[in-house]
Amino acid sequence: MVPTLREGDQLLVRYGARIRPGAVVLFRHPFQQDLLVVKRAAERRSKGWWLLSDNRPVDSDSRSYGAVPDELVLGRVLLRLRPRPAWLAPGRRLERLLLTTGLARVPGLARRLGVWVDAEL
Repeated sequence: MVPTLREGDQLLVRYGARIRPGAVVLFRHPFQQDLLVVKRAAERRSKGWWLLSDNRPVDSDSRSYGAVPDELVLGRVLLRLRPRPAWLAPGRRLERLLLTTGLARVPGLARRLGVWVDAEL
């Protein structure tokens, strides 16, 4: 998930939270269910969530294991607590403001506030 997250980051997760495209989520790996993984939810498909890494060259995501069933998606990552706090789950109202108003013209602002933009993936 580099550059959004790095190994060793401490996260605050809301278990059971509603997932929507663009959210950073925590889930159990489909083939190794004792392994917890963090990826970005790209889209909802008939068999579950299509989850992708923010680091495009890394293909250890849905491109290699397919859609992740709903029962394996545990929750939504809200915050990175350490080493540097960062908000990863803005509300819908803030997300709309950052994508549709004059704020959308500020380079990188939406990404810094945790808003997923289609073109970035």
